[in-house]
Formats: sequence, structure tokens, C-alpha cells
Amino acid sequence: MNFDLTPEQQMWRASVREFCEREVAPRARHVDETGEFNWEAVRKGAALGLLGLNVPEEYGGAGVDAISAAIAIEELGRACGSTALALAAHNGLACATIADFGSEALKAQWLPRLASGQGRLGALALTEPGAGSDLQGGVKTRAVEEGDAWVLDGQKMWTTNASIADVIVVLARTGEKSMSLILVPTDTPGLIIGAPEKKMGLHGSPTHAVTLDKVRVPKENLVGVKGRGLHQTLAVLDGGRIGIGALAVGLAQSAYEAAIKYAHERHTFGVPIAHHQAIQWMLADAATEIEAARLMVYRAAWLKQNKRRYTKEAAQAKLFATEMAERVCRNAIQIHGGYGYSREFPVERLYRDARLMTIGEGSSEIQRLVIARQILNLH
Repeated sequence: MNFDLTPEQQMWRASVREFCEREVAPRARHVDETGEFNWEAVRKGAALGLLGLNVPEEYGGAGVDAISAAIAIEELGRACGSTALALAAHNGLACATIADFGSEALKAQWLPRLASGQGRLGALALTEPGAGSDLQGGVKTRAVEEGDAWVLDGQKMWTTNASIADVIVVLARTGEKSMSLILVPTDTPGLIIGAPEKKMGLHGSPTHAVTLDKVRVPKENLVGVKGRGLHQTLAVLDGGRIGIGALAVGLAQSAYEAAIKYAHERHTFGVPIAHHQAIQWMLADAATEIEAARLMVYRAAWLKQNKRRYTKEAAQAKLFATEMAERVCRNAIQIHGGYGYSREFPVERLYRDARLMTIGEGSSEIQRLVIARQILNLH
């Protein structure tokens, strides 16, 4: 593949960056300190296409290519990790699931609303108290057919966007050994969204437990093929991992830029600390690893948009980019010294936000398992 961005992709990056620097970055600290979701920026971003990255144009979406979608999430991550994560989950998990597997009726009903900013966001509920990495064996939530409806009972955990979503796509067991994806509007009776989790970082991206108590939805809300829910979920997660990798690159880029700025401003022993080899080496490593991670993310996205297998490449990009981001953010704090530990400087927030990236949408350990199975043909 050619790693040069097309003129259209370069213009897209410039447009998204300008928007993020104007509407997202200035409120990042406020979002972190208060836990308030940045609705104003998100709704304005709909006009640019940021709510419909994975939504085809015929349903009101931006319909951008996979590299452009990664660019958007990267730029959002550079501006505010919380806003970026909420939109990564909305686009890469909720909208992508409906766009890729939903019936024409479900697409027509939900995608224009989700992409327009006129409503709220979307969510995907997979994890349960006893089912995180082990979805196949651990999912207990059930959906039973009763007449012309599905009736769902169970509990989900760590559902990103639950309280700011109009719809949640739920993975539920529809047979002893099979699962399906079912679309549940959040105003459905029996759907109970718990209090927001108190997290280390990403405070402006709400995460909740969700209880389903005899939740009844039409049979037409089945997303895709009955019994193929796990297969569909794993396909969606491949794309979601590109998004998390891109987000991690954005967080690392922001920390790197802050560290360079500080290295020129801070003086010790009569010179800016940028003149000290220990600082130079940390910045050199950061520059190298960020570029490597970015290229890995773009390669996985390129494979996706060219309809080639990308499971291994998405896992590799997510693994390397997220672990890289944690290193870069850690070293950015080190370069800032004591000030890096203060909330007056952004690197402290970036480090806390980056920490989730090696856990969410498949931990680093799961990524290594996915990669190993691919290279050893253990399917």
C-alpha cells in the first residue's frame, strides 16, 4: 500500500483538527474535572460528519473510508480522550453494527438519527459481571421469543455511552450455544441504566451497568442473523480496535507535543532541558513509536477499506499503539518533573486517559492471543 494520504484525506485531517482545536480541546480539562459530556461540540461535529463516520451517505452519514475514520478518531483523541472514546464507541461499535448487519428497516429507522446529531448517541453492550474477555462462555443475558417480540433479561457492565444513547445494541443468548444482537431503544420499559462508574480517567465518557428486566422489543429489532451474534460482534470489534489504536495515537501525540513545548521552556543548569540527552532520548523514542503506531493503524484501516482480512493487523495496531501511548504519556510526565504530576498540566490527564486503552475492546493479553492464533493458524 501507499502510506501517503490522499489530498482528500489530508484536507479531512485539517478540517477535523481545526474543529477539534476550536470546539473540543478548550473544554477537555473541564470535561475531565466535572464529568460533563461535551454535547455542544458533539452536536456541532455532526455537520462535519463526525457522528456518521461508519454510516453510508444514503442514510445521512459521512461514509468516509476507513483511514479517514481513523484520522478523525486520532484527532479527537489528541484534543480530548473522553470525547474521542464516546464517539469511537458510537461510530465503531453502535453505528457500525447496525450499518454492517442491520436490516434495511433498522438502518432507515436509526442511522439517520444517529448520524445527524438531532438525537443522542449509540452504544454496544457486551461485557457482563462474569463475561469480559470470555464472551462465548460467559454471557448470561437471554433473549426469548414471545409472539412478535424478544424479551430480554440480564445485566451488562462497562457500557460506554449508555446514559447518553438513544439505542443500545445488546449481545444476548438466544439458544444454549448461540447468541444474537438485538437493538434496544433506551426508553424501553425495563431497561435500567446504573450510576456512572467512578473511573481513573476518561471522566467525560460515561460508562454504566445496564440491567434488562423483562425488556420487550419487536422481533424486527434482531440485528443480522439469529445465532450469529458472536461472529458479528467479533467482526465489529476488529474495526473497533482500529479506532482505539487511533485514539491512543492521538493521546500520545498530544502528550508528545506538550513535552516538546515544556522541554523548550523549562531551564535547568543554565539551559533549556531540551539540551539534555536524557530528555532528547525520551522525545526521540516518542516520535519514533508514534509514527510506527500511526502507520500500523493506517495499514489495518487500509486492509479494511479494501475488504481484505485485517483481524491480525487490527490486533497488532491496537496492541502496539495502546502500549506505546502509555509509555509516551508516562515519559511526558517525567519530562515535566513535578509539574507533570499536577492537574495544571495536561499530561497528567492524558496519562490517566491512556491507561484504559490497553484494557478496553480487548486487553493487551487478548490482542496477543488473537495475534498468536492468526499466525499459528489456531482457529
